[in-house]
Amino acid sequence: MHNVITKRVRLSRRVFLQGLSAAQSAVTVGLPPMVSMFNSNGTAYAAETKPVERRFVFWFNGNGIPERYWIPDETGPNYALTPCLNPLARLKNDVHVISGLDNSAIVNTAFDGHATAMSALMTCTRFSGRGPGGPSLDQIVARKFPFDTRFRSLQIGVSQESFGGAMHKNMSWAGPDRPLPPEEIPHRLFDRLFGAREEGWIRRKRSILDAVREDANILRKDLPQEDSARLDEHLASVRDLERAIASLPPEYRQVAPPGEDFDMKDWPRIAKVQSDLLAYALATRQTRVASYMLTKCQGLARFPWLGHTAARHHDYTHKDGKAPGATGAEGQRILRDICRWHVEEFAYLVGKLKSIPEGDGTVLDNTLAVFVHEHAEANIHKASGMIALVAGSKDKVVQGRHTRAQGTVGDLYLTLADGALDAGLGKFPTATKKLPGILA
Repeated sequence: MHNVITKRVRLSRRVFLQGLSAAQSAVTVGLPPMVSMFNSNGTAYAAETKPVERRFVFWFNGNGIPERYWIPDETGPNYALTPCLNPLARLKNDVHVISGLDNSAIVNTAFDGHATAMSALMTCTRFSGRGPGGPSLDQIVARKFPFDTRFRSLQIGVSQESFGGAMHKNMSWAGPDRPLPPEEIPHRLFDRLFGAREEGWIRRKRSILDAVREDANILRKDLPQEDSARLDEHLASVRDLERAIASLPPEYRQVAPPGEDFDMKDWPRIAKVQSDLLAYALATRQTRVASYMLTKCQGLARFPWLGHTAARHHDYTHKDGKAPGATGAEGQRILRDICRWHVEEFAYLVGKLKSIPEGDGTVLDNTLAVFVHEHAEANIHKASGMIALVAGSKDKVVQGRHTRAQGTVGDLYLTLADGALDAGLGKFPTATKKLPGILA
C-alpha cells in the first residue's frame, strides 16, 4: 500500500478547501482520499475509529437488452464475455454479472409496459398510474446511512429527452408521487457540487480554483510529498472538468419542450462529464448515495456516434416498420451495438472509481454500483430472467463471475443492501430471501 502517515499531520475527511468568488459567493472544493486521512491499517480515518464509509450508486439505462448478445452462456468465474459485455474486459474481476431475476411487482410477470416495469424495478412496488407505490432503492439506502455528507443523495442524468411521463423521466423516488428528477445539465451539477452560482462560472471565464488557491497553498505546506502530489492531481482534474464543460456545444443547455426533440446533444461527452462529476462527489465525501440515469425509460434517442440514425432506440426494439426490429438479425445487431455502448459508459465510471486510491484500496472497493434495466429481452418487454451488473465492494461481494440467480429483483436488492452496504433493511418489497453466491 502507499506510505501511511502515523506521526505527522492527520487530516479529517471532512476538510474542504473554501473561498469566495469575485461576486462573494462561497466556493467549496472537496479533497480526495489522502494518505494522511487513514491510520496505519489504511482502513480508518486518522482521527476516528470507524471504517471507511460504504457508498452506493444505482445506475440505469432503458429499453432492455438483446439477451443472445448480452447474457453469458457459462456461469461461474470462467464465463466468456458476450459482445455487449466486452467493455468490461479489463474490469472483469471487479464486476459480478447476474441474470435470471424476476421483476415480480408488475401485474404480469412475463410481459408489461415500460412505466409499470420501471416502477417495479426502482421500488419493487406496483405502478399506480402516476408513479410507484414507495421509495426507490437508493432513497431507502440513503435514509439508513448517517447524514454526515453535504448531500444525502445525488440524482444525475444524461439524456435530456422530453418524451413520456414521470415514470419515464425519473429513477429516484422519495415516495409515492414524489419523483426526484436527475440533473442532466453538467454545468448545473458542477455548480451544485462546488457551490458556485454566478455567470462567470457558467460561461467558465474563470476557474473556481482561483477562489480556493490560498486555502490550497496553506494546506500544501503541511502535507507529505505523496499527499501534495495527490492534491495537485486532484485540482488539475477539477480544472479539466471545467474545460470539458466549457467545450460542450451551447445547444446542450437548451432542453426542448415535450414532443419536439428526442435526440441527444453530444451524448457521449456529456455522459463522461457526468460520470467524472459523480466520481468527484463520491471521492470527496460530498455524498454516499447517487442514482445515474444514462437514458430514459423507453428511450427515443438516435445514436449517430454508433452509425445508427435510421430510427430511434425504442424503434429498434420492436418490428414496427420504422426499424428492422428486435425479431430480426439486423435489429438484434443494432441493439447489440447500442447495449455495448451502455456497458461501455458503466465501465467508464467503474474504472474511474477504481483509479482513485483510498486507504489500502480504492474508492471502488468501498462503493457498490448496481446497473439495471427495466426489461430483459427488449422486444417483448420481458420481465423474467432479468439482468444486473454489480461492481465494487470487493470485500463484501463476490466478483469476477456470472451467476444465474433464482429469485426476484427485491431479493437481490435486500441481499446487497444488508450484506454489502450494512444498511440493515431487514425486509424489502417482493423480497423473500437472500440470494446465495452473491456475497463474499
